[in-house]
Amino acid sequence: MILSEIQYFPPVIFFKTSYKESYIYLDKYDMYRKMSFRNRCLIAGANGIISLSIPLEHGRNQRVPMKEVQIARGEDWQGRHWKSIQSAYNRSPFFDYYRDELEALFRLRSGLLMEWNLECLKWVKEKLKWPAEIRLTDNHKPGSGRDTVKDLRSRVLPKNYMQFNPLKYHQVFEEKTGFLPNLSILDLLFNTGKQAGVLLNN
Repeated sequence: MILSEIQYFPPVIFFKTSYKESYIYLDKYDMYRKMSFRNRCLIAGANGIISLSIPLEHGRNQRVPMKEVQIARGEDWQGRHWKSIQSAYNRSPFFDYYRDELEALFRLRSGLLMEWNLECLKWVKEKLKWPAEIRLTDNHKPGSGRDTVKDLRSRVLPKNYMQFNPLKYHQVFEEKTGFLPNLSILDLLFNTGKQAGVLLNN
């Protein structure tokens, strides 16, 4: 059983750690923390790592629960993120397989960061055929009975994500940049396709 903050297209290490768990609890009362994967994800471009960050109302220094964090209105951040993803992965083996559905996802509008992140995670869960049941902590409190809870909240951060043992696979620009570990799960999907779930399960 995993307890985690609600991240934006989480890093591969999150899925590697939790893929075989039966339940994933996402903490909607978790306090927003800047410099985290709550509103950013990392992808691989021709010149290295690209950080995609979702702009927030009231900036990044706010201290409110995730369920209250609002995405900044009036900015076409989804258009920018989608263009960056297209540019980075247009030549990847499986980008075309996911392109249409993912483009449609990036047309969705949500005022709350938590809602957007959940939509992204729901999409990834379907593509990975990830069997875990995802729950929010206000509906089911983890830690009851004999279950052991692995608390992963704020453990994997932009400042330390490279320190974790990576899942190795071929990346589009690997010959130029070297292997870039623990990027967004999108990187694994675009480079390995349906094998992504198999790799995570192993």
